[in-house]
Amino acid sequence: MIDVHCHILPGLDDGAQDLSDSLRMAKQAVEQGIDTIVATPHHLNNQYENPKQVILNKVDGLNQLLKAEKIDVKIVPGQEVRIHGEMVEGFAKEEILPINGSQYVLVEFSSSHVPRYAERLFYDLQVNGLIPIIVHPERNQEIIERPDILYQFVKKGAISQVTAASITGDFGKKIRQFTLKLIEANLTHLVASDAHNTTNRGFKLRDAYDVIEAKYGSEMVYLLLENAALIVDGLHVYKEIPERIKKKKFFKIF
Repeated sequence: MIDVHCHILPGLDDGAQDLSDSLRMAKQAVEQGIDTIVATPHHLNNQYENPKQVILNKVDGLNQLLKAEKIDVKIVPGQEVRIHGEMVEGFAKEEILPINGSQYVLVEFSSSHVPRYAERLFYDLQVNGLIPIIVHPERNQEIIERPDILYQFVKKGAISQVTAASITGDFGKKIRQFTLKLIEANLTHLVASDAHNTTNRGFKLRDAYDVIEAKYGSEMVYLLLENAALIVDGLHVYKEIPERIKKKKFFKIF
């Protein structure tokens, strides 16, 4: 199993604070059946700035330690980039780091807002050979209120990734319901842990896939698992035709 979004690198953001935390997270990942983790520290989110080379160096160091400790999980580089208007320039300057050297880059909105320039930025990214992966759209208040925003992004070539803990209900019943609606409407293509630690923000991937299998069958699980592998290999993901979600009042989160 591959996890395409995880804050396992030590001392870079609000995830693992030191190598001991990283090792605990790696062990928990192995227990979940995860063999590959994309390390995705925050970049340009509040106080965090983690450009490409910093991440590559940390990934190398952690992989060496995991090998020495005989923990059977591989770390590959990535980055969770807070959306900003200069992303194309950041990529040209080698500050933006797509997943494992692929064309896929994780893009994060704030929890409450989707900037008006996002559609144009996503177009510009794709013109420059990058495919934006919108992370945890199910936790963005504006998308919850207006799901057609995500529909338009997906229709125009972006993909999205929901969080395992959203599926299991750890972020609440309403977010769980909305996340399942995104799966049903073909508006998301990946499930990832977004793990930050081993306590309140653990991996939950196996539990999430159990929920998906019970509700939608093993074929959906296979599609989502395969997409994670395709992302890491830089290949085209499986995408069904997206559908619109009609806004319902119970999606509103206070």
